[in-house]
Amino acid sequence: MTENFPDYVSVDYDDGSGEDPVDYPHINDKIEKAIEVTRQGLEQYENPAVMWTGGKDSTLVLYFVSQVAERYDLDVPSAIFIDHYQHFDEIHDFVDHWADEWDLDVIYARNEDVGEYVDEHGLEPGDDIDISGLSEHNQHHVENILEYEEDTFPFLLDTYVGNHLLKTVALNNALEEHDVDGVISGVRWDEQEARADETFFSPRHDPDIYPPHDRVQPILQFDEAAVWEAFWDFVVPDTVPEFPDDGYVPQSDTDLPNDLTQDDIPVSPKYFAGFRSLGSEVSTEKSEEEPAWLQDLEGTTERAGRAQDKEDLMERLRDLGYM
Repeated sequence: MTENFPDYVSVDYDDGSGEDPVDYPHINDKIEKAIEVTRQGLEQYENPAVMWTGGKDSTLVLYFVSQVAERYDLDVPSAIFIDHYQHFDEIHDFVDHWADEWDLDVIYARNEDVGEYVDEHGLEPGDDIDISGLSEHNQHHVENILEYEEDTFPFLLDTYVGNHLLKTVALNNALEEHDVDGVISGVRWDEQEARADETFFSPRHDPDIYPPHDRVQPILQFDEAAVWEAFWDFVVPDTVPEFPDDGYVPQSDTDLPNDLTQDDIPVSPKYFAGFRSLGSEVSTEKSEEEPAWLQDLEGTTERAGRAQDKEDLMERLRDLGYM
């Protein structure tokens, strides 16, 4: 614990160390741990927030937060959505729709300085951004924190500079502005090698890198298949009254029961369309034609459709505050 972080927080930062999904063999084991971690996250921190991308993992975390808050008479915190200017339109629509349905307070975190530069110069993804044209704050991050030595960088999310400015700096600005002390996120051990050693409560206390806070990670113990099992057995039946509660799993977007449509289901339409992992519009591709949960989840890589240059840089990005 550093002197810059509140002394009212008392959590076990080693909880989950050395573990992986096989230590939670049944879906009930995974859910029990998720509830425990979520409850601590809501009770220990004075001003927590939930990271929400519109993807399956963060939506599952949001479900646990809402269920735990209701069960223990706790407040549902604000959700933080990082708008990096390169989302699929369907992601924006999904977040806006379900934020309204669930009466959520959503904080839209944006690096507005970069956004204004892009608009002013009429840039498209991949076009160069002149670093000297950005604010001193952004120039400091590029030149001093990233130690990037070029004069320009491409307006692309899945690159070292682009990811840091469009996502991490945007997030850190929001955490500071809203005085967030606990970030509840949907990181999983099996999703990416750089996340395999994470713990359920992960400190981010260095004030030279980010506003001091903790990462609260309730679904580390879930693998991709368990996430979808939780959706079709719990999340969807609990949030959509017309959906069967017997574990019904749709085979396509036209296989929804009781005249339901995609708009009625809190599952991004991109997953119905074959995407397994959602990133930027310009650098994410669908894995197969069939819905994500019907694909070969054990024999193929979940993030194969994501830009691999960013995947290769994940450890360095996370050291700088990336999720």
